[in-house]
Amino acid sequence: MPRGRPRQEPKLVRRIIHGKDIWFIQWHDEATGETRRRSTGLEDHGPAYLKFEEWKAQQEAAGKPVGAIDRPRHPDEITIAEVLTFYVAGHSSDIASPERIGYASKHLLAWWTDARVSAISPVMCRQYRDARLKQPHPKTHKLPTLGTITRELAVLRAAVIWCENNKKLIKGQAPFVEVPGKQPGKDRWLTRGEAARLLWAARKEPKARLHLPLFVLLGLYSGARAGAILSLKWLQVDLVRGTIDFNEPGRPRTNKRRAKIQIPAPLKLALRRVQRRTNSPDVINYLGTPIKQIKHAFAQACTRAGLTDVTPHTLRHTCGTWLAQRGVPLWEIAGWLGHSLAETTELYAHHHPDHLANARTALDRRERTGTQP
Repeated sequence: MPRGRPRQEPKLVRRIIHGKDIWFIQWHDEATGETRRRSTGLEDHGPAYLKFEEWKAQQEAAGKPVGAIDRPRHPDEITIAEVLTFYVAGHSSDIASPERIGYASKHLLAWWTDARVSAISPVMCRQYRDARLKQPHPKTHKLPTLGTITRELAVLRAAVIWCENNKKLIKGQAPFVEVPGKQPGKDRWLTRGEAARLLWAARKEPKARLHLPLFVLLGLYSGARAGAILSLKWLQVDLVRGTIDFNEPGRPRTNKRRAKIQIPAPLKLALRRVQRRTNSPDVINYLGTPIKQIKHAFAQACTRAGLTDVTPHTLRHTCGTWLAQRGVPLWEIAGWLGHSLAETTELYAHHHPDHLANARTALDRRERTGTQP
């Protein structure tokens, strides 16, 4: 029996046409023995993959089956683009923020292009990291942080592991995706005076004065992440019982736990005032339209207030720091922020007035014999 290359399954490949990266459907024509390609006319992988699936369905209907391989594949047989697509399609119901996965996939595919999974190695992951660190954002021209690149490579690692566990990759053959180590977080928090200046500046922003102050108050008093605040609906706010459940109905529980909290009095007052004047189901809205991003308006308010190195996440860190400074037990801070106790201890224990107090007291004491310790 003649030995040759195994029949290549249809796949999506990228080609540069007139300066644009276009996805093509590529397959092996058994009648002529040639490799053929057909343009999808699309630059984005997601829509191109849907068109690829439509094409395969048409081929099946015409009696020309070209379905995907239904067996676990060797890393040489499957592309990184396919692995990411399988991961998103099969894991979509468990992903709380699919747009973040899409953002990461876009940058991963721009660098890896149509490379196969076997191309992944620690050296290549470091090359990706170094290349991304030099790649400015097309609009803001800011360079990505190492944390951003870590999240992107973490998506690739999760996709490879998911495909191995779901029989898309041969067990034990999946390559190791090296992810940069966890970076130390910034211990930047606002003093009471800085918080007051930020609120004053938020009220002075022409287009944001009706929603930005409430966003700041929610961040300072609830410690919720920006995404949880922006997606907050009024049905999650119970002003009668005085509670907010930041995990919206139907949203899957993830590692980024969203807490249910009692509403502090100043925040309750602000929420009641806003609720009386709005008909929108979204707590943070602009003329009834939900707000997806608030970084620009927030940055302008920080500039007006004379604050540097402050982001929306600083509000969350400020809330945790204030709670620790007032002596709230760490396990309660963990519950309020939706952290694990270990994470809370790492971030806020040094702000607590009783931090290492027992150790200091033990060393302050003299032995009963009168000798120094």
